[in-house]
Amino acid sequence: MRVRSVRTAAVLAAAAMTAAVAGCSSSSSSSPAASGPVKLAFWGWAPGYAQSVALWNKSHPDIQVSFDTTASGSKGGYTKMLTAVKAGNAPCLAQVGYETLPSFAAAGALQDVTRYASADKSQFAGWTWNQVTIDGQTYGAPVDTAPMALLYRKDLFTKYGITTPPTTWAQYAADAAKVHKADPSVYLGDFGNDAYNYAGLAWQAGAQWFGTSGNQWQVSMDSAANQKVASFWQGLESKGLLKNDPSYDPSLYSDMAKGTILSDVNAVWDTPVLASSVKSTSGDWAVAPMPVWNAADPQYGNDGGSATTVLKGCKDAQQATEFAMWMSTNAASLSNLIKVTGIYPAATSGLTNPALSAPDPFYGGQTIFDVFKSEMPDINTGWQWGPTMTQTSTDLGDGLGSVETGNAQLPGVLSTVQTKTVSELKQQGLSVSGG
Repeated sequence: MRVRSVRTAAVLAAAAMTAAVAGCSSSSSSSPAASGPVKLAFWGWAPGYAQSVALWNKSHPDIQVSFDTTASGSKGGYTKMLTAVKAGNAPCLAQVGYETLPSFAAAGALQDVTRYASADKSQFAGWTWNQVTIDGQTYGAPVDTAPMALLYRKDLFTKYGITTPPTTWAQYAADAAKVHKADPSVYLGDFGNDAYNYAGLAWQAGAQWFGTSGNQWQVSMDSAANQKVASFWQGLESKGLLKNDPSYDPSLYSDMAKGTILSDVNAVWDTPVLASSVKSTSGDWAVAPMPVWNAADPQYGNDGGSATTVLKGCKDAQQATEFAMWMSTNAASLSNLIKVTGIYPAATSGLTNPALSAPDPFYGGQTIFDVFKSEMPDINTGWQWGPTMTQTSTDLGDGLGSVETGNAQLPGVLSTVQTKTVSELKQQGLSVSGG
C-alpha cells in the first residue's frame, strides 16, 4: 500500500501563510554573477551530510553548497528554519523529516520544485516519493527510510540465558522478566521519551495516527490498535522491567556500556549512534529483526526518514533540486551516508550499494543491513503523517516522560494527545472528523 499525500485541507491552510512568506526577501542563496558559482546554503543535523556536500563541491564548481549544522529538528532546528523562512533569510536547502514535512507545507515554508524534480521520480521507491509530494507538488528529494530492529548485547544475552534474541513481543516480555529476576539492577531495554521511536512501535502494529477522508482529517491516536501497543509497554513499565533513561541521553549510553541495559529497539540510523556512544563494548553487539506481534504474519516498524527540501524563497531552486537529487542517488554520496549516517537508501539504486554489504566491526563483523533489508517487504507503507506533528510529538514526548516518572499511564497519555491534536488541527482552521 502506498502512502497517500496530505489532502487539500492542509494545502488550504498553507495558502494564507504562503502569501505572506512569498512577500519576504529571498533566502541566502543567490544567483551567480557571470563569473561566479551559484552558492547554496544547506541546514541539517545528520552526521555524514557535510561529507556528501564536500563530495558534491569537488565535482560541481559551478554550484557550491555550504552545510551548516543545526540542532536536530525536534530540539530547535525546525523552529530555526521556520523563523528564517518568515524573516526571508532562510537557506535554500534543509533537512526535514518525513513526519514534519506536512507541517512545513501547511506553514507555507516549502517551495514547489515539481518541474525540476519530476524527471527523477522513477529513481525512488514510490512510497518515499509520496513522502515529499503533497497534492501533486514535490518539495525535495527523499533521502532514506528507517526500518527498526533489535540492537542487543549478544555476550550478555548469553550470560543471562537468552540463547536467541526474542522474535515476538511476548518473548521480549518473558526475557525482560527473566533478566531482571536474575539481576534486579539489569534491564532488557529502556522506556525512553522519544515520540518518533514510539511512533515506529505504533506503525508496526498498524495503529495509524492520522488519516484523511474527503477534505477532513481523522485522528486515531487512542484507537484500539494504539491502546494495544500502549498497554503492552505500560505493562512492562508498571512491573519495573524497563529502565527509565531519557532517549539518547548520556545516562542511557552509560547504562548500556555498563551492561545495565542489554538492548535497544531502534531504527537503522541508530546503529552508528550506538557505536559511537559505547565504543568500549565494540564487538559485543549484534542486530536482530524487531520483535513482532504475530510470528505467522510479521510486520515491522519504521522510525524516521528525511528529505532534502527546498525552502520557500530560494532563488536557485533548480540548482538546489539538482543537488538534493544528487545527494540521494549518487553512489559515492550514498556510500558515505550509509557508512556515516546509517541510512537505508530511498533511491532504488542505493539498494545495491556495496556499503550495505560491508561487515560492521562494532557489531562483531555482522552485515547488519541484511537485517533491515529482510524487513522492508513487511513494513506497511500506508502510514500517514499529519500537519501537527511538531505539536503532537511534543505532547507525546512530554507524556512519555511522565510515564517514566510514574506520574501518568501510557493509555491515558494517548487519549490526552488525541484531544490536544484534534484541538490543534481545529485551531489551524482544518476540518476534523470526530474528536
